[in-house]
Amino acid sequence: MASNVSAREPLLWMAGVILIDQLSKWWIMTSFFLYESRTVVPGFFNVTFVTNTGAAFGFLAGQENVFRQAFFVGIALLALAALALAYRHFRNEGRLAVTGLGLIAGGAVGNLIDRLRFGRVIDFLDVYIGPHHWPAFNVADSAITIGAGLLIFCSLKGRTK
Repeated sequence: MASNVSAREPLLWMAGVILIDQLSKWWIMTSFFLYESRTVVPGFFNVTFVTNTGAAFGFLAGQENVFRQAFFVGIALLALAALALAYRHFRNEGRLAVTGLGLIAGGAVGNLIDRLRFGRVIDFLDVYIGPHHWPAFNVADSAITIGAGLLIFCSLKGRTK
């Protein structure tokens, strides 16, 4: 059964992600030196202050700063426009889908703020098993991943009806 969800709901999720993301990055920048790492769960999780001028896995990190900034700002704005359009479809899919849209939008804005303020994204969540590390990430990245997972789940759930 489809339900109409208020346009306010994804905006609240978006605002919450932006707030938590920016506060966590502020804490990292004021409490850590660049590249400083503190163990939280030995052999699995550290908090490590790093920055990323590229995208996921350092994509475009070596490109000229002006090109890179214009590219990432443009992509973020296009993504936000696509999310606004996607809301028209997903608002009838229920709260999980709308939550997913809000999480993705909040993550996109959180990382966009970093790019506009610093020319790079602040990362600090360092997950690893032994010597195998995932690239460091942040709250915004986590929100984007969880939001995408929710949208995929809702899309697959809709196909099984």
